[in-house]
Order: sequence, then structure tokens, then C-alpha cells
Amino acid sequence: MRLQLLRNATLKLVYAGRTFLIDPDFGPMHSRPSFTGKSPNPMVELPEPIEDILAGVDQIIVSHLHADHFDGVARERVPKDLPLTCRPGDEGKIAEAGFTSVTPVDCFQRIGSIVLKRVPAQHGSGAVLDKMGPVMGFSLEAPGEPTLYWAGDSILYPPLLEAVAATAPDVIVSHSCGARWDGTLIVMDAAQTVSLCEAAPHATVIATHMEALDHATVSRAALRQAADARGIGPDRLLIPLDGETIEIREPARV
Repeated sequence: MRLQLLRNATLKLVYAGRTFLIDPDFGPMHSRPSFTGKSPNPMVELPEPIEDILAGVDQIIVSHLHADHFDGVARERVPKDLPLTCRPGDEGKIAEAGFTSVTPVDCFQRIGSIVLKRVPAQHGSGAVLDKMGPVMGFSLEAPGEPTLYWAGDSILYPPLLEAVAATAPDVIVSHSCGARWDGTLIVMDAAQTVSLCEAAPHATVIATHMEALDHATVSRAALRQAADARGIGPDRLLIPLDGETIEIREPARV
């Protein structure tokens, strides 16, 4: 498994011989409005040209239709004939954008030797949930590969913890910037990310969705400090920079 963090939630993942592009957001720096008045979004540029990001991509995964997960530039630049996986309910709008091979996943999807399963995700709590709308996470399993659990835009809540326990993943990708909407947490913050690490002690957690949007409340440095204070070192919690690539091989089975 080779995973490259591009920016925010946008990842390029090589898994079981297939290259996935997850939640493509290609907008230039400062091309969208601020959420809080601090800065236009996104706050940083992509680490490499769009044509390089798209090179070799076999499949797109879109977790939901917020602009920082599937923006207008991505809808124009991503080849329309690439297979695209999404949550049920989003396929119509994606097809309207010209995409011709869209698969909504209610339970699971087989992609060659890979099994993609939809897992629970909750983009906030209380009244904010209606504003954020439904989202999805997913897991990937394939022979000879680490099991990957991608939590998506979700807070840490009981169904997610139950799904992690049932999946027993080798790798978990979290969204950990502590973004808030109307004062309500809508993705994991430092405390929730640390709790996730403690709930899955055999998994490597990779924290993403950081330092790209102005409603974030947790920096990479603050997350590292919080994890270190609880004895969770950089071998258990990885916090990649934009453009950084992480390679994880299947652990030895006993």
C-alpha cells in the first residue's frame, strides 16, 4: 500500500495494483470563500500539477459532494470515463457533471481483487448534521495488502468505533483538523484522534485533512504534541505533510 497525501482529504492511493484518487479537490489556493473570516480557502496550493496527480489513476472515490472533497475544478479535469465510487444519493449530481461510470455503494463493491466496504461516518452532531448532510467512510481489503479503514469527514462516535473494531484494520486514515461549524466539531480533533489510536492499538493511524481550511482548529504540531503526551509516538500516529508519500506493507501474520 502506498498512500500520498496531496492536500486536505485528497489522497492518491496505490492498493493491490490499482491507483485510487480519493476526494479530489483541485481548486487553486484562495479560490473559494472563507468559512470563518480568517482566510480564503483552500489556504495552500496543491503540491504538484493536476496532470501529475491524475497520471496513472484507475478509479475515483468521492465520499460526499462538499467542495473540499469534489470541487468544480476536479469535476472538469477528472476524466469522465474513469470509474467513480460514491455514496448513494450523490450519483445523480455526479452523472449530471458528465461522469459515465458511477457506482453508489450501499454495502460493498468488488474492484478486481479488492473489496471496498462502506463504513459509518457522521459529519458533526446535533443541528449541524442537517447542514453538513450525509457522508461515508470506507474500508479496503485485498490479498497481500494491509486492511485500510478510511474514516472520512467524521467525528469519533460509537458506530465508527464499532466498525473499526469489526474491521480490525492495519491502517486507519483519519480527518483530524478539528474543523468546527457553528461551534460544533464536524471532524476529529486532537483528543478524538488520540482516542482513536488508543481504541485501535494495533493499527497505524494516518492523520490527514489538516492545515488547508480556515475553520480548522488543530495544527499538525498540536496533534503531535497531544499524541506524544499520551505516549503515542510517530510510529503509531503518522501526520504527513502535503505531498508526502507513506508506504506500508502487510504485517506478518501469526
